[in-house]
Amino acid sequence: MCEANAYIRRNGHDELVLEAVDKLIPENNQVCMVNIFGQQKTVKARVIELSLVDHKIILEEITNI
Repeated sequence: MCEANAYIRRNGHDELVLEAVDKLIPENNQVCMVNIFGQQKTVKARVIELSLVDHKIILEEITNI
């Protein structure tokens, strides 16, 4: 399996946003994610870390646009 779990880093802690992410599309200060179950989430964030070995996507929330 190649999917990863997506987290938002807040105050030094990682909060789970979506499990088993298969597709990630960054666009216009947002990140759209779709998992293997067809669930979709879009958050105002940017990717700050991607760990393929650990299957983790770390996002940082964008609060001022």
